Amino acid sequence: MSRRVRRRIARRGKERVDCVEIDENLSLDRKGILDWIRLPDDTVIQLFSCLNYRDRANLSSTCRSWRILGKSPCLWQELDLRPHKCDTFAAASLASRCQNLQKLRFRGLESANAIINLQARNLREISGDCCKKMTDATLSVLAARHEALECLQIGPDFCERISSDAVKAVAICCRQLQKLRLSGIHEVDADAMNALAKHCLNLTDIGFIDCRKVDETALGNVGSVCFLSVAGTTNIKWNLVLQPWSKLPHLTGLDVSRTDINPSTVLRFFSSFHSLKVLSALNCPALENDATFISNNNHKGKMLLAVFTDILKGVSTLSANTSEDRRNVCLNWRKFKTKDRESEGIMNWLEWILSHSLLRVSEGNPPGLDNFWLNQGSTLLHSFIRSAQEEVQERAATALATFVVIDDENASIDTGRADAVMRDGGIHLLLNLARSWREGLQSEAAKAIANLSVNANVAKAVAEEGGISILANLAGSVNKLVAEEAAGGLWNLSVGEEHKGVIAEAGGVKALVDLIFKWSRTTGGEGVLERSAGALANLAADDKCSMEVSSVGGVRALVALARNCKDEGVQEQAARALANLAAHGDSNGNNAAVGQETGSLEALVQLIHSPHDGVRQEAAGALWNLSFDDRNREAIAAVGGVEALVALAQSCSNASHGLQERAAGALWGLSVSEVNRYE
Repeated sequence: MSRRVRRRIARRGKERVDCVEIDENLSLDRKGILDWIRLPDDTVIQLFSCLNYRDRANLSSTCRSWRILGKSPCLWQELDLRPHKCDTFAAASLASRCQNLQKLRFRGLESANAIINLQARNLREISGDCCKKMTDATLSVLAARHEALECLQIGPDFCERISSDAVKAVAICCRQLQKLRLSGIHEVDADAMNALAKHCLNLTDIGFIDCRKVDETALGNVGSVCFLSVAGTTNIKWNLVLQPWSKLPHLTGLDVSRTDINPSTVLRFFSSFHSLKVLSALNCPALENDATFISNNNHKGKMLLAVFTDILKGVSTLSANTSEDRRNVCLNWRKFKTKDRESEGIMNWLEWILSHSLLRVSEGNPPGLDNFWLNQGSTLLHSFIRSAQEEVQERAATALATFVVIDDENASIDTGRADAVMRDGGIHLLLNLARSWREGLQSEAAKAIANLSVNANVAKAVAEEGGISILANLAGSVNKLVAEEAAGGLWNLSVGEEHKGVIAEAGGVKALVDLIFKWSRTTGGEGVLERSAGALANLAADDKCSMEVSSVGGVRALVALARNCKDEGVQEQAARALANLAAHGDSNGNNAAVGQETGSLEALVQLIHSPHDGVRQEAAGALWNLSFDDRNREAIAAVGGVEALVALAQSCSNASHGLQERAAGALWGLSVSEVNRYE
């Protein structure tokens, strides 16, 4: 009997989507078990499309037919290289699959130099971040090799090695360019502006963001521009921009956020720019400190977005259904949007520039914005998490992770802002984002959950919504960034006694131990290791969880960290974890297990000599706990523990009380032995 496959057309908004319907009985074998080999090709391709690139490659390697299907051009329209190390060899190995590649995202200078080897001549969109070291030469080569580019975005990091020369090269090579957004470049001079005006006749979206200097007069020559952002750009002579910019016939949206623009210039924009519909001016001190301007609601029919205006109300006017809850304005707009392409372009641009500005403002955390964050900022970020633009979603999650933090050093967050996130359903949104197959979204969502979970109420909400299982699963990711943020989330959640058992039941303990074994063998994994060891240290304080840590190889993993890792933070957390494992006395055998692990006592004694008080304190605490076991006392002395602790006690008279207490306690514990008493 042949398989019957028929198509149906589903609708995603206005978009038609091909779906495949399969008779369920036709893909089962005689025993009623699903036979994967008998699945139709288009079903397998649909399955591939739901996986990240690494899982897609693994699945492709299972058989010859799936290897062929895994190279289907429809699966290689987009490529996100940010989670991966992309050197020349890796790019060359991907080249055979990238002939039809349309969209590419990368991270760092090495990837920027390597992606020309992808041979993706038909690329339409390139987006790069962490490009501080990118030079004119690299950007010029990218432009020359990808002449069909329609969108080029480099940022949000400051790219001060890029100059006007590279902008001119982009203009000359990429004549189909429609969108150009560059962050933190040193200068964009008149020659570069005029080159864009001359060669890029379809250029409608320009962003020169956080730039040192922009030739504001020449910018008025780019007559095709509809959306312009100069957010964070300094040295703009506002008295010079009115005449040239007012001649831009299509200028619809203007973003001047985080600049020193003054009220009189804004008012003249409203009266002179006839095509202008939206002006975004977030965190502009000259506007926010002018009471007269704030009270002036005569904006000549233009939409002003600022911390003192109702942004949600303003944006909702673009929606075809203004009666909907304004808190979900972006979602409602996509749900009820009309065929007005202009409104669609405005909304997509607004999402991008507002999410970018909110992230920058959250990073700077200027004073006086508490009311804005509580009443509008957090709600806007929640709305952007629902955006159809992945980059907007990522920025919104990152901003949520950032704006709640008061003191990063002491892991302190603003209670009111954390409550605002919970009040508007932010935890649920972030957890849904963390479930995405896209690793960029996973890492940013996990980071936000981790930071917010410092608050006990948020931690409780995360646990109640199944967040612990999600983080435990993400901790098993082969992506370092995802695993690091997930481990950080488990670290913060494990502070609560009520969460420790749940973490263990979700497989979190084994996932954390596995992370240590994996990343201790490579360079650059200190962040993952510190968070994993910190989480295990918290879990080890619980008797039942401490036995779980030991049973999955945690003692060996932590001792290896204490012996071999040179990072201060990792050493401190590894020593603290060993101290907590050894603190349960006769209730379990972990004290003996730590003492008998090869190299454990030598490692802890060596850490006593660390120049860092935190490391010395935790190492002394571990030796103190271990000294309660008869078998450990003389073993500690045999590896120089008594001398090290005596030297520590003599040198820490001005140190913290905790360090003095542990040094004295360890010496007292060792003195119980008759042999050690006379050392």
